[in-house]
Formats: sequence, C-alpha cells, structure tokens
Amino acid sequence: MTPPADIVKVAIEWPGANAQLIEMDQRRPLSSVIREVCDGWSLSGSEQFALRYADGPQLYITEQSRADIKNGTILRLAISPARAARQLLDRIQSHSIDARLEALKELAKLSADPTFATEFINMEGIGTLARLVESGTHFGEMLAFTLTAFLELMDHGIVSWDLISISFIKQIAGYVNQPMVDVSILQRSLAILESMVLNSHSLYHRVAQEITVGQLIGHLSNQEIQTYAIALINALFLKAPEDRRQEDYSNPLEQHVSEMASTLAQKHLRSIILNHVIRGNRPIKAEMAHQLYVLQVLTFNLLEERMMTKMDPNDQAQRDIIFELRRIAFDGENDPTGTEKRKAMYTKDYKMLGFTNHVNPALDFTHTPPGMLALDNMLYLAKVHQDTYIRIVLENSSREDKHECPFGRCAIELTRMLCEILQVGELPNEGCNDYHPMFFTHDRAWEEFFCVCIQLLNKTWKEMRATAEDFNKVMQVVREQITRALAMKPSSIDQLKNKLRGLSYSEILRLRQSERMSQDDFQSPPIIELRERIQPEILELIKQQRLNRLCEGSCFRKLGNRRRQEKFWFCRLSLNHKVLHYGDLDESPQGEVPFELLSDKIPVSDIKSVVTGKDCPHMKEKSALKQNKEVLELAFSVLYDPDETLNFVAPNKYEYCIWTDGLCALLGREMGSDLTRSDLDTLISMEMKLRLLDLENITIPEAPPPVPKEPSSYNFTYNYS
Repeated sequence: MTPPADIVKVAIEWPGANAQLIEMDQRRPLSSVIREVCDGWSLSGSEQFALRYADGPQLYITEQSRADIKNGTILRLAISPARAARQLLDRIQSHSIDARLEALKELAKLSADPTFATEFINMEGIGTLARLVESGTHFGEMLAFTLTAFLELMDHGIVSWDLISISFIKQIAGYVNQPMVDVSILQRSLAILESMVLNSHSLYHRVAQEITVGQLIGHLSNQEIQTYAIALINALFLKAPEDRRQEDYSNPLEQHVSEMASTLAQKHLRSIILNHVIRGNRPIKAEMAHQLYVLQVLTFNLLEERMMTKMDPNDQAQRDIIFELRRIAFDGENDPTGTEKRKAMYTKDYKMLGFTNHVNPALDFTHTPPGMLALDNMLYLAKVHQDTYIRIVLENSSREDKHECPFGRCAIELTRMLCEILQVGELPNEGCNDYHPMFFTHDRAWEEFFCVCIQLLNKTWKEMRATAEDFNKVMQVVREQITRALAMKPSSIDQLKNKLRGLSYSEILRLRQSERMSQDDFQSPPIIELRERIQPEILELIKQQRLNRLCEGSCFRKLGNRRRQEKFWFCRLSLNHKVLHYGDLDESPQGEVPFELLSDKIPVSDIKSVVTGKDCPHMKEKSALKQNKEVLELAFSVLYDPDETLNFVAPNKYEYCIWTDGLCALLGREMGSDLTRSDLDTLISMEMKLRLLDLENITIPEAPPPVPKEPSSYNFTYNYS
C-alpha cells in the first residue's frame, strides 16, 4: 500500500545513540516532530534542538525547506541555529588559540547555511569577524577561515556591503598588496574585494583607492589565483564611472584613452594573460574562460563612445583626419605647395577614396553606429599599414567605375559589421565563455582585426566581380567569412589570415551548397512523400538517443553562485526510465556519476509537467530578475507532486535541448526544440539519400518499404554525444 503523500520515512541520528526510524508527518509542526525525537533519546529542552541533513551541505531544516525531504533521507539532530551561533560567537573570541581555530573552521562551514547565517548576523557576528580582521592579529589558517566565513555570510545578501568600514577595506587590500601572502588568504581577499566592487557603488571608489589594475598584474603569474585576480580586474573595469573608462578624444589624430583603458592595453598585462593564462601549462576551466570573455567584452566596450560619436562637419580637427587620408593616398610626402595646387581636385580624390559624399565626406560619418570609430580604423590602416592602404585605394581607382570597390563606404559598413559581430557596447552574458585568444596577442587587436577584414573585403569583391549594385551581397559574404573564421578560434592574427585565405568566395559557395544538400532542400512531391513516411522512424530514433543521454546524466552549476569556488549538482535518469536521480557535487565530475552518489530522486510517475524560460519558478524569483536573456533561455523546471519543483539552468543550448526533449519524450509528449528539428532534418536527409540510391527513378512505390524493428538496423550511425 502506497504511504500518504504527507508522510516521509526518514532516519535520524544522534551521536552515541542508535538511529531512530520515524515516519515524519509533514502536516505536523516541525517543533512537534523534534520534541518527539528528543523524547526518544530522553533529551530535555527540545526547543534547543533542530534537524539537519546528515549528508552533503548539512543544511538546517526549516518549515519552509522541510518539503524537500524525501523518503530514505538521513537526518541528524543538532543544536538549534541560534544556540550554535551563540556558542561559536563566544568561542571565536576565546583566549585559547586552538579553541578559536576550531570555532572558525566550524563557522566557515556553517556560514553557507542561510538559517544559521541569519541567526549569526542578528547577533552582530559580522561585526565581530570584521574586527578580528581589522586587528591584524590573525594569520595563516585562522585568517583564511575568518575570511571564508565572512564572505559566505555576506553572500546571503542579508546585510548591505555599504556597512563595511574603510579600515576593513584597507586591511583586505593590504593582503593583496603584500608580496608574500598565503594563497588561500589571497583568494578570499580578492573574492571579497570583487564582491564589494560589484555590490556597492560607494565601495568601488574606496577599493579603487587601495587597489589598482597594475598591482593586480603581478598575481596573474600565479595559477592558483589567476581567476580571482582577473575577476577583480573585470569588476573594477565594469563598475568604473564613464569618465574613468572613457575620455573625450581631444585630438583624433593622437587619441588619448583613460587610465583604465590604457592599463588594460598595456603590453605587460596582455603578455601576462597570454603567456601565463591562455598559453599556460594547464587547461582553461569554465570560470577562467568566462572571465577572459568578460575582459574581452569590456575592452571592446571602450570603443562604444567613438562608435556612438557623430562627426562634426564644422570641426577642423576632425576634418584634418580626412585630409590626412587623402594626403597619404595621393600626395606621398606632405607638400604644402602641392596641396594648394590640388585643392580643386579634392572632390575627385574623395570619390576615388570611395566616400559617398564626394563634396563633404565628413557627412559620411554622421551616422551611428559606427560614427567616428570607422574613421579611426581608416586612419590606423593608412598610418600603420600605409602600403596596404595605398594599394587598396589605387587598385580600385584604376578599375572601371562599375567594378571599383569604394574604400570609404566599405570601411564604414565593415566597422558597423564588426561592432555587431563582437557586440560592442553590450554587457557580458552570464555563463558565456566565448573569448577569442587572438585578441590577447596584439596591443591594438581591434584595429589589426579591421585591417585584416578590409583586405578580405577587397579580395572578395574582386572574386565576386562585384559592382556597386552588389554591395550588400558582398557584405553578406564577408560577414559569413568572418564569423566562420572566428568560430575556428584562431590563436593569433596571422592564424586568422590563414583561416580567411581558406574561406574564399568559391569555398563559401561550396559550403553553402553542401549545407543546403545536407538540409535537404528538394521540394519535389515524391521527395516530400518519402520524407513524411520515414519521419516517424527517425523521430523515434531521436527520442531514444535523448533518453540514452538522460541515462548518462549531466552536470549543472548552482544558480546564482558568483563565487570562484563553483558548486555543482548532477542529474541522471535510471536505466529503466522510472526515476530521476540527483545530488550535489563538490566539483565538476569527469564522466558518469554512479547512482549511489546521488542521494535524491524523483519517480517519473510523479512528474506533472516540464516548463521552460520565464515560466520556471526560479526565473520568477526576485533574484532572478537580474539574470540576463541567455540564462533565461537555458532555464527549465520539472514540476512534480505534490507541488514541488526541480530547477535547472543548462550549461549550454545543446544540453538544454537534450534535457527538455528527453523529459518530453519521457512523459510521452511531443519534442519541439530547434536541436530536435535540426536532428530530424539531418537524419531524414541521410535516410532519404540511402533509400533513393536503391530506386531506379524518383518515384514512390505503392507500399512503403518495410520498417526495421530496431534502430541498429539502419545503414547509418547517429550518436550525438
């Protein structure tokens, strides 16, 4: 007989006593259950006790969290959070060093529990920890546990970071600036400073007074703290006021950037990141890849102001840039006399330079984006790669009018395109790891990238034998060439050039044709009929593949964990497809996780539905409002009896599609992800080609071909994993 839904069978432990096996009635007050357990061991004062999980994080159980208790869970009777907080607060102020150390160890562990954290904070515990740090009397392991506990407590968001004192900031900054400090202390100090900067505008200014990007560069050579150091650099960069991140360009011919931008562009910083991180002797983990991506985005965002600045046709300093472009292309060495004689020919020269407005080319730069950024790129090409610039301009000016590639117009449109591809001006996406190593190999990576791409555009224009009417078509091909090359993750600008050389116009046509064939664009009636007949078989094959992947399981990151010490949990489907097993992990696993290590489970028969995106409970919470669009697109939840949920945020779009499709297949519902549709189209095309090879002509027999009983009898192999 199935037990009532409100009854869960659990085991409760107490040191030195036999465990109690009880049936916990979830309708009874938790205090009543604890009193009964205490009576079983003849313990008085039940109000001084509480229940905690015996395994995993060992969190306290409250009236709000008790619904998460499952049948077979092992619990532990412990002193109440308030009593534990009071005892630890007294012990960390003990005169005995050993007693204080043990108390801080336990505090660092318990501080992750929100129930305990609330009690400890209410007793002014954070102030006590801050004073211990400010005193400067704690060192080594004792200081590391103090900082760990402090950071864990603050991460709950119960109190504001604005309450932190200046002396505390100075002390933490001092640990970062000291040449010889224990790695564990450095890690926690950097993490605390990062949280200060991200969570408080006023603290940003205080931290920025104590810590500079230049001081953090020295820590990038230490592999144990690289991620923490780059995370703090990103935080300082992200929260810097606009006047610190960008300054006006008083002279466009000699651009001056802010102290922050200048520091980030320093050869020393770039070379340290390149040699000790990107080309280091250990693989780049997900968190480091994310921080490199953030640094890349924030660096490119320095271009936003120029991108959104219109040219003032009446500004002589800005007009001088256009005069300089004309001089370099046509006058060689600056000759005032020659320049005077050529003034009447300026209109002709501007036409040869490819500007849309031949009379006043300044008007070409009044549209944003790309604004003045396009002119900056053109000037860099003309000054740094002068031979290339002159060759492009003169080569096109010597062509017949209908085939000339307008350099000015192309440079402006190309700059706009590159801004779109690299998402200049947009904030970094949480969880995105899409950084490009080549942008860390050159001090002027953006400008060099433009120079490579403008040469590509000129080459593609010639290969396509394009005319002015083909301008948009050429730009589409160039966009495809650039995005395909970037997807290959070239490690340097030179390697980018090699990738682009292999993506000529003819190669793009071949790739497009190949992709069209693989997607099966045939629309003849026999093909459509054959497609409809084999679709159910292929769809069933995809369902089986999805379910097999669910049985292998996947690792998920804890939502909202911004700490460098990542926390994970794992979920997988039982081999008989009847139970979902899941549980917390200390680190990302290598391969499958045995069912024995996954302490929690959900019977598939209890699952009511699967919801995605903004319909997920964890996307409706207040904290989730800060999540970006990418996190929202990767979120899904399993709703199961009675009114409980298991919330997921997939690590990527592939895992999202695998799990949502697999769960729908498990519940006997139609799959609908883009990945399923893509899989379906690919497999149908493969099967159709195999079957059509056996037909003398493209006709459909009156009776459909026999359907194989097992997927393994297909003539092709499909293993998405």
